[in-house]
Amino acid sequence: MALRLGDIAPDFTVETTEGSMSFHQWLGNGWGILFSHPKDYTPVCTTELGAVAKIKPEFDKRNVKVVAVSVDSVESHRGWVSDINETQCTTMNFPIIGDPNRTVAGLYDMIHPNADDTLTVRSVFIIGPDKKVKLMLTYPASTGRNFAEILRCVDSLQLSAKHRVATPADWKQGDDCIVSNAVKDDEADKLFPGAVRRVKPYLRYVPQPKS
Repeated sequence: MALRLGDIAPDFTVETTEGSMSFHQWLGNGWGILFSHPKDYTPVCTTELGAVAKIKPEFDKRNVKVVAVSVDSVESHRGWVSDINETQCTTMNFPIIGDPNRTVAGLYDMIHPNADDTLTVRSVFIIGPDKKVKLMLTYPASTGRNFAEILRCVDSLQLSAKHRVATPADWKQGDDCIVSNAVKDDEADKLFPGAVRRVKPYLRYVPQPKS
């Protein structure tokens, strides 16, 4: 059965460019992002890994660990890292999983035969401290990911995990949020005294709660 939102992220033990990894142990009690690449030494992937290396401090601030996976070997990855550092003007600062046997790709349903029966699609999994999958995104091999959007998703997920709110379309840090539909009106007034702006009975805005 395919992995779904709310499922426990499958655990695995693998070799990476930074040594052996037991995934759940590596995640610890924080958040994590696992994202896949179709193949080493490919142009779009090279730009993506460089982009993540450059903004890794933003993930660190949010207590989010990042790890990439490709179906090639760790030895291949290490050679590729030199190209990434050179062409993207950065220094790789997070691990890449070697998955030549497609173990991780299979656990996370990253092989889509209608796209390619041997290479992974560009998958993104955001995993919470409870080890459950909170978000999944899938891109075709030709489309590079927008990691600013992935950071925005992390912010939304972390906010809704702490407070009983959701985030509207195009939300960004500091924008108003929406009171969760599970919160009744009288409870909303207690949670957000004097702050609830009612547009419709089902659409209630509040300023972004402070962390």
